[in-house]
Amino acid sequence: MMRLPLIRFAFAAGLAIVVCPSALQAGQPTSGGKSGTASQKTEAVSPVSTKPPSFVEDVVPLFTRLGCNAGSCHGKADGRNGFRLSLRGYAPEWDIDRLTRESRGRRIDLALPENSLLLRKPTGAVPHGGGTLIEIASPEYNLLLNWIRAGAPGPLADEPHPQRIELSPGDTTLHTGQALQLAVRVQYSDGHWRDVTWLTRFATNDAGVMDVSPNGKVRAVREGETAVRAEFRGQTALSIFTVPFHRAIDPSRFAAANNFIDEKVVAKLAALHIPPSELCSDEAFLRRASLDTIGTLPTVEEVRAFAADKSPDKRSQRIDRLLERPEFVDYWALQLADLLQNRKERDHDVRGAKGVRAMHEWLREQVKANRPWDELVRDLLTASGSAADRPEIGYFLVNVGEEREADKSQIVASVSQAFLGTRIGCAKCHNHPLERYTQDDYYHFAAFFCAVKLDRGTEIRKSASTLSMEKVPPGRKLGTTQPRTGQFLAPRPFDREQCTIAAGEDPRVKLAAWITDPKNELFSGAMVNRLWSHFLGTGLVEPVDDLRSTNPPSDPALWAALNREFVEHHFDLKHMMRLILNSRTYQRSSATVEGNEADTRFYSHYLARRLGAEVLADAVCQASGVPEPYPGYPVGVRAIELPDPSVESYFLTQFGRPLRVTPCPCERSSEVTITQLLELQNGDGLRDKINSGDGRLASLLKNEQDDGRITTELFQSTLSREPTDAERSAVRAALAGGPRDEVFHDLQWALLNSKEFVFNH
Repeated sequence: MMRLPLIRFAFAAGLAIVVCPSALQAGQPTSGGKSGTASQKTEAVSPVSTKPPSFVEDVVPLFTRLGCNAGSCHGKADGRNGFRLSLRGYAPEWDIDRLTRESRGRRIDLALPENSLLLRKPTGAVPHGGGTLIEIASPEYNLLLNWIRAGAPGPLADEPHPQRIELSPGDTTLHTGQALQLAVRVQYSDGHWRDVTWLTRFATNDAGVMDVSPNGKVRAVREGETAVRAEFRGQTALSIFTVPFHRAIDPSRFAAANNFIDEKVVAKLAALHIPPSELCSDEAFLRRASLDTIGTLPTVEEVRAFAADKSPDKRSQRIDRLLERPEFVDYWALQLADLLQNRKERDHDVRGAKGVRAMHEWLREQVKANRPWDELVRDLLTASGSAADRPEIGYFLVNVGEEREADKSQIVASVSQAFLGTRIGCAKCHNHPLERYTQDDYYHFAAFFCAVKLDRGTEIRKSASTLSMEKVPPGRKLGTTQPRTGQFLAPRPFDREQCTIAAGEDPRVKLAAWITDPKNELFSGAMVNRLWSHFLGTGLVEPVDDLRSTNPPSDPALWAALNREFVEHHFDLKHMMRLILNSRTYQRSSATVEGNEADTRFYSHYLARRLGAEVLADAVCQASGVPEPYPGYPVGVRAIELPDPSVESYFLTQFGRPLRVTPCPCERSSEVTITQLLELQNGDGLRDKINSGDGRLASLLKNEQDDGRITTELFQSTLSREPTDAERSAVRAALAGGPRDEVFHDLQWALLNSKEFVFNH
């Protein structure tokens, strides 16, 4: 066993790996917000009405505001204590039945309304698991009492429904400790407006910045920025609250900009009084850009050449060269393979590893040709034929159920999440709890795939899988059945515009056209956000694949500009990468300055993050000079070239290689675990590479007599920089007190275990 290095190499950025702060989930407005100030207060209006309360427009919203029909209470699948409501009132026809008929109608007493359990439990008159929620004679109590006195009427067929709500004030700047009252109005389908502040459910995206009470009173807790949202009957509205820091900053800190990205970012930082960090060093830029763009460390020769280059535009030149490297194709085919879930469906499937490799090669061809993102997606979503000729149908093979009639929810959720950045899966069972999408929207969308027909092939027939579209017989409509209502729903996209499918037409063609439409911000935004997150460490929207009106971007002006740029340049992925890489925002140092230490949302400094599994594995191999063998592949194949996520590798598994069962980027783990530390510090793999007679270190010890040059190359091959004077002194001191070979073995071990090596910074 190789002995542990001495404390003498503690200078190598430390031997322990730490977790970088994760991004706070907060948000900004998407559109339509009106600026306001703390002095513009709007008072809530008390409920006054002479009409009997409406079950749908009064009672159900009250349940939502009080949390009665939330997933943590009676709104969960099994209900609570024998009582179940639909989640946030998505099925009022169920709710009225359970309130008035279930358990022999024991919850409602029409003869003596005050004795109804619906009133006695929330007031605490009888034991209630949720505690006391309302007071006797309060507006909430009176609403329920009057509804019961009116005979507990249910939903009305011709009742006007909400079309939108308005939250005031709009975007507002407050100072710590300041408070104001929000107000909400709803516009109904018949045109009339109504104040519903007291029936609205309020929430904040970051309670650490802005607190909001159940009745809509907001209070600035600390400096920062976040959204406060209002929800009434499935309609939502947002106001953004900015709480700037109390510090004076030299305006010149916000002046420099390489492109519009920097202009938007520094404007946001200036508004919040957050100072930006300086630019990173050339050495840090070369290593960072290489790892982020081609997933590969720069070579020793590249490090030296870049340091010697005195050209003022050498960074932009390097970016252009990186985008044309063959490793760029390998690395971004890997990224798309994760997104498109390219994996073996099951061990006995004919497609198997062969099909995975074929689809991976198809992705490489798309990346190499720099296919516009919209064209690639249209080809994928409308693919038909044999997997032997159209390997991209593998996307359907892993996302459609075993039988034609089987549930196709996986393809619905996958398409929505991968190409629209929208998590629609929960709407399969109930209305989306945080967005306007209903259960009907889900099944309308699912109807686009109802005619997909798969023949998966078998080992016995040795035939390739095929995908085709089932022909709909004359007189039969194309669509699917909504399981709750039994209603037949035709294909319709999320914007709810009617979609006409001609006889014999593949409905996926219409779907693909809607998804990739330049006007569809969800499509452009989903990829823009993924690219931004990849290069900057956190998305403008977090989680990256959770785009919705209630989860706005941290910088809406930048968001709009990036989406516009992507569309105007015809969905050119390389153009967007080049734009981001050339910005000062990307090139800022990861070292913080006084005043931006806590910022993880506004890009005042680069966010250091652990290297991905494949990138780290290749970096270890490149730095040590010893390749990693992978079963079924020739020696020398790099991890970023592997098409199949099931290739056996203990290292890749431990460091978070995804299985590709979902398009969610969260599947690729970036956490730091004890097993990872043990693998790097004590694992046989790293030890054998350092001790290998064919590795970099063995060659240096044999052919180089100058210890200073060996020290320099070990630093350049791992950290892409020269050692500092203090680090050189530490190595010289170690050499004076120990065997040469042992000292350099310890040095390489310490460098490969350092945070500076394992993290991109």
